[in-house]
Amino acid sequence: MSDKTRIRRLPERAVTDVEVIHAILDEGFVCHAAYVVDDRPVVIPTLYARDGDRILLHGSNSMGLARAVRSGSPLSVAVTLVDGLVVARSAFNSSANYRSVVVHGLGKILEGDEKAAGLDIVIDKVLPGRRPDLRPSTDTEVAQTSVIELSLDEVSAKVRSGGPSDDPEDMELTIWAGVVPLRLEPGEPIAAENLVPGLEIPDYLRPYRR
Repeated sequence: MSDKTRIRRLPERAVTDVEVIHAILDEGFVCHAAYVVDDRPVVIPTLYARDGDRILLHGSNSMGLARAVRSGSPLSVAVTLVDGLVVARSAFNSSANYRSVVVHGLGKILEGDEKAAGLDIVIDKVLPGRRPDLRPSTDTEVAQTSVIELSLDEVSAKVRSGGPSDDPEDMELTIWAGVVPLRLEPGEPIAAENLVPGLEIPDYLRPYRR
């Protein structure tokens, strides 16, 4: 752990177990990537996938993130899973249950075969089983798409779970306290209005699971 990844606020929530960190990254598929352009900070959401000891960020080749990586801007990428609202007896002690990972480093724009393999990895991670059904990407589509590699060398993770941590003097108050669980639940797939008649929902989409 370096100064860059050391958790100073509530360090008891820090997580260093690599398997737990990987599990958090594998459950999510949207991250927020921060970079610097024209001496100002920018944050954007984008799809990602973990592949071993790296994450792959997916986006447009003309997006600011790709341009920032080419110019050498450092990146900071955050993934957060919210598991519940912690309802305490006071506003100060109210909180949220969450699992979060932040990755720091310099990104690398993948090209050629590495880029093609990276695109396949993102599809396979986000929608397992989908890739064999897709038509091949055109050269123009590939050229317009970027895959940015960011190693997991500089990572910090933090987890909060359980109920509210109210002050002892608040325990006898007649105020309800507890947790409101939150989950991201996939719904029934909705067919496109212009779908060719007679096509059934693929097995890998019913039910969809992370």
